[in-house]
Amino acid sequence: MNREYHKWRSHHLQRDMELLVFGHSGAKVLVFPTRCGRFYEYEKIGMIEVLRDKIEAGLLQFFCVDSVDAEGLYCAKISPEQRIARQQAFERYILDEVLGFIQRKNPNECLISHGLSLGAFHAANVVFRHPQHFKKLIAFSGRYDLTLSVECFSDLFEGFYSEDIYFHTPTHFLPNLNCELQLGSLRQIEITLVIGNEDPFLQNNQQLSDILWGKNIAHQLILWQGRAHNGEYWRQMAPFYL
Repeated sequence: MNREYHKWRSHHLQRDMELLVFGHSGAKVLVFPTRCGRFYEYEKIGMIEVLRDKIEAGLLQFFCVDSVDAEGLYCAKISPEQRIARQQAFERYILDEVLGFIQRKNPNECLISHGLSLGAFHAANVVFRHPQHFKKLIAFSGRYDLTLSVECFSDLFEGFYSEDIYFHTPTHFLPNLNCELQLGSLRQIEITLVIGNEDPFLQNNQQLSDILWGKNIAHQLILWQGRAHNGEYWRQMAPFYL
């Protein structure tokens, strides 16, 4: 299997960013790690191995990016305004730097956004905000409202709210989205949301599903038994949905 390591200094983030590439051709999969996860996490927890056959057959090529959650959304040392600003910079890094890199590596027209846990938020958020770049969204165990407090998961902005947070919260901005061009692009995307029926963010997933149906955006919301929020379950999910 082709495996490549890449690193460059991001001008949007003003720091070195690393990523791994697996495979040589096929549909391109942009992978976001879990909360504060690293670019090597997807491989480390066995996701690449369970997809080896598809990768080696040239059906899928994976691009696993690093996160900046520890210096943004999950950094208690900075203000909520700074946290969302770092998230915005991360999105620019993905759109302006990573997507260009992916296109140069592989011209296949199919780009899939994929993530696990908080990575599912990143994967979904960039698709809902910029659907013109993507053909599919595959999100496992996602949370799509970072202002919610559920179980041990707190509001990541500590009660602070702004227009920037609104536009980075899919369940907040999508109900008011009326741009037919953006909605038309979203209706062309194959969307798969997978969540455990005991996951603390099940209700949030169901809310997102209701919003999507209300906008005539077809998708699948698939429930797995139990909490289903760890590598053991994600390794089982991956061959079905990727």
